[in-house]
Amino acid sequence: MGYHENKKCIDACLKCAAICNHCAASCLQEPDPKMMVKCIQLDMECAAVCYAAVQLMSLGSNKAAELCRICAALCEDCANECAKHNNVHCKECVEACRDCAEVCKKM
Repeated sequence: MGYHENKKCIDACLKCAAICNHCAASCLQEPDPKMMVKCIQLDMECAAVCYAAVQLMSLGSNKAAELCRICAALCEDCANECAKHNNVHCKECVEACRDCAEVCKKM
């Protein structure tokens, strides 16, 4: 299975990675970024694994589904952390991460 068969998951992962990057950058602009350290770390980890999953799915790798399971778990962790914060970028990240986790679990 390659790009066309995995397009829904690829799109969800790309969206999630972009929003996680946005969230991390926005967290750094918060009045007290030290309070956002865990959120920023999970944002960066989530974006990294989403991009890696996209690469393996696009290549048709037989390890794509395995990486997607890890991606789903990390997306859930990121969503749970972002849900603790009351700002627009974290709320947007929660939604993208939960959507991505749901699609990745189906791989």
